[in-house]
Amino acid sequence: MGVTTGFLGGFTLTSAILYLSISLHTRNRVTQAALLRQQSNVLTNIVDPQPPAPEPVAREVPVGLAEMAKDRWNRELEGAVRRIYNTDWRRVREETEDKVGGIIQKLREGK
Repeated sequence: MGVTTGFLGGFTLTSAILYLSISLHTRNRVTQAALLRQQSNVLTNIVDPQPPAPEPVAREVPVGLAEMAKDRWNRELEGAVRRIYNTDWRRVREETEDKVGGIIQKLREGK
């Protein structure tokens, strides 16, 4: 093994070990800092608790002409369905039969 090869191999090995140890040290410090912040927040909230966050306010968006038309259409449709549902169809049939029977009676009398 030559001097240059030995020097480059040693430099590469030393650089890799230094890089890995500095990277490990940095990750440990970041983890420790996060844990300390978390513990500090917990202790602070025990001594002086934070007030609860206010309820989010509902966002109000101005309604456009199309939405107003849709709402009116839906109200009209609901009303029509409600009228159909609440109608006594037996009574309607009887009234219609009576009217048609009266018209037929008048036609027979008119002859």
